[in-house]
Amino acid sequence: MKNVAVIGSSGAIGKAFLNIYIRDKEISNIYSISRAQVKEDDERVTHINIDITDEISVRNAASLIEDRSLDRVIVATGILHTESFGPEKSIKDINVENFMKIFLVNTFGPALIGKYFIPLMTNSQKSILAFLSAKVGSISDNKLGGWYSYRASKSALNQIIKNFSIEAKRTNPKGIIIGLQPGTVKSRLSEPFQKNVKKSNLFSADDSANKLMKVIEDIAQEDSGQMFSWNGEVIQP
Repeated sequence: MKNVAVIGSSGAIGKAFLNIYIRDKEISNIYSISRAQVKEDDERVTHINIDITDEISVRNAASLIEDRSLDRVIVATGILHTESFGPEKSIKDINVENFMKIFLVNTFGPALIGKYFIPLMTNSQKSILAFLSAKVGSISDNKLGGWYSYRASKSALNQIIKNFSIEAKRTNPKGIIIGLQPGTVKSRLSEPFQKNVKKSNLFSADDSANKLMKVIEDIAQEDSGQMFSWNGEVIQP
């Protein structure tokens, strides 16, 4: 039996992952962790409130994991735009305050999650911590420019994931930490940009989560620290 946690379970992809785990009868405990509560009748689901931008909140959330032995942790948090600002189209749009907001959610928050949740990963068998990242965080793949804060925040997240994988290996050799590219998903995050995406490349949250689940379960120990696309391809830094 496995214990899993979905952080960001109130978002589109997070909720899709939560539903996958609820359907899996081999899961014994499911921790639904988010700012907004997700109501589920399944007795295996425990909701925990969290604000990933607040270290005390992250620490308190981790302390509520009773078994302290997580086999899978999905971090499905992230921000691309708000009602007041969107991705930068040029250097004229760079704004330090907006940059800070993007980094706080996309980089600093996941770093705090790693700090408090990596010690909760099972070390007696294969355990996986997977962060949702983005292909646009790849420096070598950047051909279009723009989106300064989002690209930079995801590049930084990918570096943090690599660091986590190196340090965690010393205390938990069976632990695996990876980044995931979910593709363009029909969600509030991507809604303003969906018109520029081919229909064949626009996934529902359920489609994306199912594809990512296969990637997660096929991951091997030597893959730790890398970034994977929804189709299993390695995304280069």
